Parts: sequence; C-alpha cells; structure tokens
Amino acid sequence: MKNILLIDDDDIIQKIISKVLERNGFNVVSGGDGKEGVDKLNMMKYDLVITDIMMPYLNGFEFIQELRRHPNGKDARIIIFSSITNEDAIRDSKNMGVDLYLSKPIVINEFIDTVKTLLG
Repeated sequence: MKNILLIDDDDIIQKIISKVLERNGFNVVSGGDGKEGVDKLNMMKYDLVITDIMMPYLNGFEFIQELRRHPNGKDARIIIFSSITNEDAIRDSKNMGVDLYLSKPIVINEFIDTVKTLLG
C-alpha cells in the first residue's frame, strides 16, 4: 500500500481528498499546516506528498524544503494543489522538484488518475 501525506489547512478539502484516496487503496496521513506536515514526516516514509501553498506556520514551499531534507520524504513525489495560479509560483514549484501543480478546484476523478499514474 502506498503512503500519502496530505497537507492542507482546509478541513473539508482534507477530509474529501483523504476519503477518496483511501477508497482507492492508499494509506493517507493528513495535517493542517506545514509545521504539522513536518511533524508527520517522523511517522513513516511517504511515496507521495500533496500540499497546498498558502498555509499558516510554514507555507507549502517552506514545507517542501523541509520535506526534501527529511529521510521519510526526500524521495517522495510531490503534488501542489493551490488557488495560486501565477507563473512565478508554478516556476518556483518546478525548480523545487514538484511533479505536478494543480489549480483548485480539482476534478476528483482526474486527480485520482493522476495520483495512480505518479505512483505507478
């Protein structure tokens, strides 16, 4: 079973995405901000990390920097989903090694297909 870390400060998005991923056979651990995401890195090794950008304490970019330093996240695939769609944010994410940048709102069936493709 593939492990996914989901970080988003919107509880509703967190619950919906978690349930859909779990129904598709993934183990999902979630957190509400980047600081909590860093804490969750100590739990297990993750195959995929899904994060928002605009969050309290540590934003998504700061969280990704921490993720890449941690043994349980340094090799994880990364998806950003955010309402920020400017070219600078997208370029910065690519420079950080993000696999995919999705704009909110997402189409859930396409999202699941993308996750399955990324994780093989």
